[in-house]
Amino acid sequence: MSRFLLISNGHGEDLSGVYIGNALKKLGHKVDALPLVGHGESYNKNGIRTLGKTHVFTTGGLGYTSWKGRLTELCQGQVFYLLRRVIYLLSISRSYDLLIVIGDIIPVIAAWLSGNFVVTYLVAYSSHYEGRLSLPWPCGQCLRSKSFLRIYSRDQLTADDLSIQLKKPVLFLGNPFFDQVLTQLTGLPKVKTRLGLLPGSRRPELDGNIILMLAVIEQLPEKMFIENQITIDMALVEGLDDCTLNDLVSCHGWKFEVNEANLLVSKLSNGPFIINVHRDSFVAVLHGSHVLMSMSGTAAEQAVGLEKPVLQLPGSGPQFTSSFAEAQRRLLGPTVFCADTKIQSNNLLKKTAQLCLELLNRSQKDSSLINECKRQAEIRIGPPGGAESIAKAIHQLSLANN
Repeated sequence: MSRFLLISNGHGEDLSGVYIGNALKKLGHKVDALPLVGHGESYNKNGIRTLGKTHVFTTGGLGYTSWKGRLTELCQGQVFYLLRRVIYLLSISRSYDLLIVIGDIIPVIAAWLSGNFVVTYLVAYSSHYEGRLSLPWPCGQCLRSKSFLRIYSRDQLTADDLSIQLKKPVLFLGNPFFDQVLTQLTGLPKVKTRLGLLPGSRRPELDGNIILMLAVIEQLPEKMFIENQITIDMALVEGLDDCTLNDLVSCHGWKFEVNEANLLVSKLSNGPFIINVHRDSFVAVLHGSHVLMSMSGTAAEQAVGLEKPVLQLPGSGPQFTSSFAEAQRRLLGPTVFCADTKIQSNNLLKKTAQLCLELLNRSQKDSSLINECKRQAEIRIGPPGGAESIAKAIHQLSLANN
């Protein structure tokens, strides 16, 4: 069988790469990965070998960041790190029958420079942003080249748009990042009303996101907690350990408590306000929540795919800023909400809490919102099984080329 190399540039892209890669392995192929951002933990945890010496930067890698984040990227040497990774790719690319790009312009250019045959899943681009996708130079030129054998998009609108622009077929077969939440159906105990918190995955931004979310929770009516009218559950990544979390929240009046019976579930409390903190239960929080308060990228997309309303809380960045949040709303549609106020406003917390209460009520009673969530899930995210569909298409392509 064939040898494939996955090239991705971000946590969400790595996640999609894992599902595509494992589907290809089941078909008998050998698969390695070259993450351009971070250590590629998703690959390592799921039995896909990562190549070369990796590094993690505080902004999460080159991408959609604030100006401060871009300056930080330069100061930390991310550009030079990326160049080293690309040079390494060029040195090993001919050892593989096909390169599989998952991401945006950076891995697209890197793969094009290798001169090898390429298949790409353009998870980072969508025509939903503007109605017509404007690919950054020279991404379009690379995709038009004969070395790019297949192009897969993240939605049908983009597939139709790019097929015309590139003058070659662009296909939509589903989104692999959505498969994760469908293959793990474990849930949380049923409650009357549950708010899920998705503070993101990248530190140190994650720390500030958590504090901002706690401040919003403090704006909710105390009576709801006293009378058990609401349950709040936070999905937390392993990168923020219990000791660090305790130090972080204690400075803001919150207490951290470990659950001796279940070390994967701990608790934050501040008077009547209580938040259950879950580790390794991200999917359960997604499935079990009526509304998701989010400061994340891929997790918000998965929530929309599960037909859940998403409430954004813009932070100070470098990733989840007000501009990122606005772009995300254009991408994911009208079931992603944000308080109508500027990030600098003192009313942000209060208005976000008010909108949260409104969405929690509507999520169970408003048929128009429920139906719209179903419609947008189909339009924006698509059907399940994206990884298997893409893997089968790549498998057929490899058989045709051998």
